[in-house]
Amino acid sequence: MAHALQVGTSYRQILKIALPISMALFVPQLNLIINTIFLGHLSEQALATASITGVYYLIFGGIGFGLNNGLQALISRRAGENKPKEIGTIFQQGVFIAVCIGMFGIAFTYLIAPLIFKATIQSSEIYEDTISFLNIRILGLPFLYIYQMRNALLVGINRSKLLIIGTAAEAAANVFLDYSLIYGKFGLPQMGFNGAAVASIIAEFVGMFVIFLVVQAQGISKQFSLFYGFRYNKELTVKILQLSGPLIFQMAISVISWFFFYVLVEHHGQTNLAISTTMRNVFGFFGVFNWAFSSAANSMVSNVIGQGKKEVVVRLIAKIMLLSMSISIVICLLLNLFPQVYFSVFGQGEDFAREGIPTLRIVSIALVLMSSSTVWLNAITGTGKSNITFFIELIAIIVYCVYAYVVLESMRWSITWGWSSELIYWTLLGGLSFLYIRSGRWKSKVI
Repeated sequence: MAHALQVGTSYRQILKIALPISMALFVPQLNLIINTIFLGHLSEQALATASITGVYYLIFGGIGFGLNNGLQALISRRAGENKPKEIGTIFQQGVFIAVCIGMFGIAFTYLIAPLIFKATIQSSEIYEDTISFLNIRILGLPFLYIYQMRNALLVGINRSKLLIIGTAAEAAANVFLDYSLIYGKFGLPQMGFNGAAVASIIAEFVGMFVIFLVVQAQGISKQFSLFYGFRYNKELTVKILQLSGPLIFQMAISVISWFFFYVLVEHHGQTNLAISTTMRNVFGFFGVFNWAFSSAANSMVSNVIGQGKKEVVVRLIAKIMLLSMSISIVICLLLNLFPQVYFSVFGQGEDFAREGIPTLRIVSIALVLMSSSTVWLNAITGTGKSNITFFIELIAIIVYCVYAYVVLESMRWSITWGWSSELIYWTLLGGLSFLYIRSGRWKSKVI
């Protein structure tokens, strides 16, 4: 029996879509935090450098995520309209665009990035380690992008539970290879910091390949003709870029602003940079539920609009937001009650934890704001108005960067005050998104 393409709006349906996505996001984030733990036990410098390299790679990962969101909204709309034949063609063009962007990312990293890092990073040791690591790490970008496009397909056709298989395989490969290549175990070479880069590339390939096997085994490839009769379709490519283009720029400027923030923190010393690396893991590791529910909002809003049910959109978003915020409030309470437990896993000692706790309290509150804001913002993407999400993001980013620069560079206040920028950012992002959805101006959009 064919799997249903159209979705309902119940809490059960939301959880059915969001929970597998959260697990699929949780596994690589667990991966990332284990990677950070390994590097933390290697040295504080490795932990500090990882903040720069991690955020840089996230810029290109964010670009892929923007393309993923646009493709997902388009596939979900066709699923809601019950037009399976168009889904495979959309997917093919998405993969073509993703590979082209991946090649650009590799070229940029080899030719332009060293000049940027030379001008912004003050520590020569961190600069050398950063360039050496990224020259390896960036080679995994095409694998990551193709993997993200398959994620967009599976969420868009209401098969999100299949995401877990690919991410579990990727995580297992990454944890094993991280440990083996960083420390030289099981007969593999001891590569130190660069071992994490090699491990990540191989793991991304494994994740991509396994999800390919899943798509084939489940008959999805045949059902939607994913790999048959591929040819470049200019009209469809333009449509995908019109929808995804603002999201790509949105994600790029979002992560670039984070990179800018980490450069400012680097000027405050290696320890503050290392603490900020652990803060990134709060958003990455504990924020997976937020991103899962926001992805569900994108897909479900687009799907129900495709069914002609625009009147249920606001109630649907409110339901998704309630579930997302409930989980984040629990996480916030746990982080504030047991902050020493969180910092203990990074192997940096009690002084490190003592310095980091005030910042952790700020970031945990920001996590709750994020749980609401991402749902409303991604719901706008689901309506097809991705240009609006870009402008909302742009406004929030400008305020965020100005505040961070004044506090960290001009005033030279502590990084706790610097991380308070997250409170401003998420409040502004969520408030503007909520007002736009409530205005109803999205109802005339057709994709």
